Amino acid sequence: MSERIGIVGVGRMGANMARRLNDQNFTITAVNDVNAEAAKSLAEELNSTYYDKLSHVTKNADVIITVVTDDKAMKGIFNGTGSLLARAHGRLFINCATVSPSTHQRVEQWANKHEAQTLEACMASSITQAREGTLYLMCGGKQTAFDRAKPILDALSSTNRYIGDTGSAAKLKALVNMVMNINTAGLAEGLGLADALGLNLATVREVFSQTGANSRVLETDGEDMVIKDHECYFSAAHAAKDSGIALKLGDAAELKLPLAKSTWKQYEKMKELGLGELDKSGVAELTFKGRTLHS
Repeated sequence: MSERIGIVGVGRMGANMARRLNDQNFTITAVNDVNAEAAKSLAEELNSTYYDKLSHVTKNADVIITVVTDDKAMKGIFNGTGSLLARAHGRLFINCATVSPSTHQRVEQWANKHEAQTLEACMASSITQAREGTLYLMCGGKQTAFDRAKPILDALSSTNRYIGDTGSAAKLKALVNMVMNINTAGLAEGLGLADALGLNLATVREVFSQTGANSRVLETDGEDMVIKDHECYFSAAHAAKDSGIALKLGDAAELKLPLAKSTWKQYEKMKELGLGELDKSGVAELTFKGRTLHS
């Protein structure tokens, strides 16, 4: 594993991706995060080095994986004096955040000026899959960047799909999360109504699973909605952000997306109520009668 790897953004996903690569004998040489204490702790755990300056991460790594929160953060780490691009000649940046396709395209343009490569590697998975190396990755960028990144992607994922040019994977990821969020909000309404009608929710979930009401979300979130277990694997705040990205894509395509818009409003309401850091399953707190978590 000759390429040195840097990690920028070591929240729940980034940290577990770093641990997975370390387990697979990749060399993690640089760690950075706005939460310095978290980054220092992970660097010590992995026998790596924490750098407070982004340019020092690039100097001490050949491939830099970024897992940041949103478009603003993504642009911030790549633009300006002292950014990741300060010493970027020959480097490969694998960018895993769910951000707007246009942001990935802008970052690629900036990187090209420094003779660096970029690849968007959009994740359709959660924390557990990051740790186990079973992520589902959708990748966009130059084929040469994908080929260079493939050994790392293979270690992180059970599937990595090359979608096409930069921006294409981000578009598809936005659609994946848009549909997932719609399914989650729909399931919450179905179970909430079933509860209000006095139906046995275990029976309802079993019938759902064998009929047209079945979905992956039923498997991952159905029981959690019933028992009010909203430990965060994919936050309501992220659901709101990702549905918002899809809505902007819809506007650009002059297409109305009423279900996506309604779902986005539900997750925005969770944020307004201070529930944005709950798992997306927490949308059930808005649909079950008598729930007091949000009051």
